[in-house]
Amino acid sequence: MAAPRLFAAAAVSAALVLVPVSAGAAPFGPGAAGSGEKYFPGMGNGGYDVAHYGIKLDYDPVSLALTGRVKITATAKQGLSRFNLDLRGLLVRSVAVDGKAAKWKRTGAQELVITPAKGIPDGRRFTVVVAYDGKPAQINDDPLGSSGWIATSDGAVALNQPFGAATWFPVNDTPKDKASYDFAITVPQGLTAIANGDFLGRKTAKGKSVYRWRMKQPMSSELSMVAIGKYKVLRTNTGGLESYTAIDSALAESGQLKKYDKKTRSVLRWLSGRFGAYPFTSTGGILDEVNVGYSLETQGRPVHDWNMKGKNPPDDLIVHELAHQWFGDSVTPAKWKDIWLNEGFATYAEWMWTEKNGGATAAQQFKQAYSAGPNADVWKGVLAEPGRDHIFDNFVYQRGAMTAHRLRVALGDKVFFGLLKSWLATGKGGTVSTKEFQAFAERYSGKQLDALFAKWVYKAGKPKL
Repeated sequence: MAAPRLFAAAAVSAALVLVPVSAGAAPFGPGAAGSGEKYFPGMGNGGYDVAHYGIKLDYDPVSLALTGRVKITATAKQGLSRFNLDLRGLLVRSVAVDGKAAKWKRTGAQELVITPAKGIPDGRRFTVVVAYDGKPAQINDDPLGSSGWIATSDGAVALNQPFGAATWFPVNDTPKDKASYDFAITVPQGLTAIANGDFLGRKTAKGKSVYRWRMKQPMSSELSMVAIGKYKVLRTNTGGLESYTAIDSALAESGQLKKYDKKTRSVLRWLSGRFGAYPFTSTGGILDEVNVGYSLETQGRPVHDWNMKGKNPPDDLIVHELAHQWFGDSVTPAKWKDIWLNEGFATYAEWMWTEKNGGATAAQQFKQAYSAGPNADVWKGVLAEPGRDHIFDNFVYQRGAMTAHRLRVALGDKVFFGLLKSWLATGKGGTVSTKEFQAFAERYSGKQLDALFAKWVYKAGKPKL
């Protein structure tokens, strides 16, 4: 995410409660109602791992009504007597597990508790189909800002960081449970519907259009997106990489999409040289007046909240969100406390882009950032433990970038950039932690980095150089 947005609760763990079973039978118990995420203990669930979401949506921007049907393919990680999904609001009409009707109930703010007709054995692959409808509502959180399903003047945009996905589909809403996605989005004829991944086609009949999209690579739910509206669209294909770029028709001006597409490809070529091959099969971006005050690195296709007619996003925003395709999207922190691994390296990519284009060097930008007085906000937080209310604070971005630069200085350019490529290639499609990054950096470089990480990552205050 760029343009930092201005919830810490104790971690919740659910004990495995066994239900009575006959002698010799495998035990079944409820999956946890949380994922172990201490900043957002209500997010995510335990007991299973999702492999795929098949999402069908029908949206009416006049009535604001959404009708959905989601098929989830998952694998049990324990014997399950019941399990939870996350869903905020919306009315559940039916639930089926492996084709058989299942019982369900709603608890708390977003728990959909599902009890299948019979227990699901540990290791068994199973499907869940949930049919639902209603008027999805955005989340307005102070200080984390707006997220979820956000109605616009001619449609809607879904932005899910950190916890908006559950406003529009039932989901295991934790970054560490990645899955592939298929989308089939029905909208009134004349509107465009966009989602993550590769565009599979559009069919129009009886006044409605169905747009199909597929994200093949593993994706965390917070990186999924939908954009519906009257868009001017540009599709290009260069070297086998398809780009799908769209801008609100009311904001578009002649040549604007071509300029944005050209800049995106230019930045991706440069980032690929620094970070390794682009991790997804399509790119592009969405420019719309969403009124959230930030841009977001939605996987494969960033969304920019842009209401300045006749202008494209500035280079730093484009670079930042595209750098996230590697740091944050392909390689994703499993827990929100480690978000500096996203924001620090995306911000450092901005510094390197500025240097590449004749501006201040990365070293000069580090010096400028470091010159902040000892009582400045940038020194008040702990990078590896910012706290729920501060995951989007400026220090996560700026101190994160400074940490990346100090690591570069400690290792030298050849080892540093080799480390980044190796880290991203090894972790592609997976989830990581700060401790894992440090351990990887030490193995790769052959250097002991405890002192550097202690000063810059694990302690507050201005580090001494």
